[in-house]
Amino acid sequence: MAQETDVRRHELAGFLRSRRERIAPEQVGLPHGRRRRTPGLRREEVAQLSAVGVTWYTWLEQARDIQVSPQVLDAIARALLLDASERTHLFALAGAADPAPGTPCPTVTPSLRKMLEQLEPLPACVQNSRYDILAYNRTYGRLLCDLDALPPEDRNCMILAFTNDDWRASVAELSDAKGMMAAKFRASMAGHLAEPAWKSLLARLEKSAEFREVWARHEVVGPGGRNKLIRNAHVGLLHLEHQDLWLGPSAGPRLITYVPLDAESRERLEKLQALALAEV
Repeated sequence: MAQETDVRRHELAGFLRSRRERIAPEQVGLPHGRRRRTPGLRREEVAQLSAVGVTWYTWLEQARDIQVSPQVLDAIARALLLDASERTHLFALAGAADPAPGTPCPTVTPSLRKMLEQLEPLPACVQNSRYDILAYNRTYGRLLCDLDALPPEDRNCMILAFTNDDWRASVAELSDAKGMMAAKFRASMAGHLAEPAWKSLLARLEKSAEFREVWARHEVVGPGGRNKLIRNAHVGLLHLEHQDLWLGPSAGPRLITYVPLDAESRERLEKLQALALAEV
């Protein structure tokens, strides 16, 4: 384990140096100067742009054994003008979770998006253990509310269950659903207590008095599916079975589908799909 950590630190150091050396000062609003002998940016310039100490950043490029917070990695990624793939690589090398909302998830591949489409009229989506909705098909996009009308940072089932009127009105057994979701969320969060993205989500949720009341119970429930009764605003009552298909470790992302439990629900899902297609 110690050897793997050492390898990661040296890979991270080399990656940072290579990215720093490729950037011209003019790209980040700095003067080139006449006495510049090294390619790209100087270490002190990256430190300045990232708002971190020069010594600390130097140690990072020297593969010293130091702690790096996700917030600092975010600042460095921005200073070095990293693209999405490079940013993902940076956080992977540092062994940290990317706190930036809306950062593309590598789990949601083009083939997985195609699968979501082909599952229609069954509502289907990809969620992570934090209840972020990473991708969804058109039927799911109209199942509980109009997801397309929401900003990406609000496409989170916990946020929707406690703050979105349309979503809440669609869940027939809202009180039970909120308690179950909060219990699953607490169980998942146990492994992510220090991560900024989780803490930020919890801070948003705690603005809701309903959430604070449920959260104070300290209930925990493991992952698993259950039957659901949904009052869709467009097609009426739907009896559905919630199914999870894990795309990695059980604490990671999952493909969620809603299978109709009777012929009437199937017909209504087909109508919902047709409505979604008509809006495209």
